[in-house]
Amino acid sequence: MYGVLIVAVAICLLVVAARSIRKKNIDIIAVQSLKRKRIGVEGLNHVFFCFVDHFEPFWAGADEATALERVEDWVKYYPASVDRFRDKGGKPPIHSFFYPQEEYAPRLLDMLAELENSGYGRVEVHLHHDGDTSSSFREKINSFKETLHSRHGMLHKDPVTGTVEYGFIHGNWALDDSGIDGRWCGVKDEITILKETGCYADFTYPSAPHPTQPPVINRVYYATDDPKKGKSHHRGVDAAFGAAPRGDLLLITGPLAFNWQKRRRGVLPAIENGDITGVNLPTGDRIDLWIRLGISVEGWPRWIFVKVHTHGVQPKNAKLLLGERIAPMYDYLLSKYNDGKQYLTHFVSARELYLCVKALESADNDWIARIENFDYSG
Repeated sequence: MYGVLIVAVAICLLVVAARSIRKKNIDIIAVQSLKRKRIGVEGLNHVFFCFVDHFEPFWAGADEATALERVEDWVKYYPASVDRFRDKGGKPPIHSFFYPQEEYAPRLLDMLAELENSGYGRVEVHLHHDGDTSSSFREKINSFKETLHSRHGMLHKDPVTGTVEYGFIHGNWALDDSGIDGRWCGVKDEITILKETGCYADFTYPSAPHPTQPPVINRVYYATDDPKKGKSHHRGVDAAFGAAPRGDLLLITGPLAFNWQKRRRGVLPAIENGDITGVNLPTGDRIDLWIRLGISVEGWPRWIFVKVHTHGVQPKNAKLLLGERIAPMYDYLLSKYNDGKQYLTHFVSARELYLCVKALESADNDWIARIENFDYSG
C-alpha cells in the first residue's frame, strides 16, 4: 500500500516538474545549448555591444508628471553615467530606446531626441497591444513611425524608396500572436505587416523564463510568415555571410543559456537571458557568458553580437543604469574584451547592429572594413 502511494507521489512530482520545465523553457535552453557551441576564432574578434530598452515612461500606471520626471532623469543623468566609457572609435555606449506607440507623448519624445542628437541614444518602435486586427495594427505602426520621423526627426528614411524604417520590440513578448491564451497581440500575419511597413529587424527575444520564448535561441535568423497560423518566428533560417535575406523578418536575439556560475539554492544554474536589472546585475560571469555564446552571422564568427535588454524607467533599474553602479559592467567589458589583439569592443545602436548583418550578407569587403574601423555609414 505504502509502495503504491510513494510511486503515485513520485509520478505527481515528476509531472509538476515537467510542467515547470516547459513553462520556464528549461527544455529549450538545454537542448539548444547542446546543439550550439562557440568555436574559438584566432585573431581579432569584434564584439558589438547593443543595449536595448523596453522604455515605458508610463509604467505601472504613472501619470504624465511622473513619466516626464522619468525621462528627464535619463536625459540628465545618462550621458554622465557612460561618458567616460568609449570604444576605440570614440563612441560612448548608445542606448536604444524602444518607445511604446500607446504611450506617445510629444514632450517625452522631444526630450529623447536630445539624447539621440547628442549621440547617446536612438529611438525605435515598441508596442503593447491586445486583440488587434491586421488593419488596426498596420495603422498604428504606420502612424507612429511617421510621427517619430516627421515630428521628432527620428528613424531612418530610405533615400531610394522613401520608406521610414524602424526596429521593433513587441510588448509582452507576444510577437506574431504568440501570447499566452491568445492575449497581447491578435495579429497572426504580424510578421508580414512588419516587413511591409519597413521593420528592418526585430529585437524582442529572448523572453525566457516567460513562456513566450521561441525555440530558436542565440541566433541571428529570418522568419518566414505563415499569415494564418502565427508564431512564424518559432522557426527560421540563419542570416549568413554572402547570402541574401532568407525570410520575411530578421530577428536579432540576445543571450540565453544556463549560468553555472550562479546557482539557485546552491544547485540549479540561473537562467541567463541578457536582462539587466537593479537586482540582476551585469557581473563579470554574465559578460563572459555573453561572449562565449558567440551569437553571430553564419560564416563570420569573429563578429560577436551581444544584445542585452532592460526596462529602464522602472525605479530599481534606473538607479542602476543612471549612476556609478553601471560602471563595473563597462569597466569589465573594456578591460577584458577591448585589448585590440584578441578582442575589440564596439558600442552600437540597434540599427547599427542591423547594418553589421547587412554588411556581412553583402560580403562587401570595403563595407566590412569600414565597420571594423567604427564607420557604420554603409
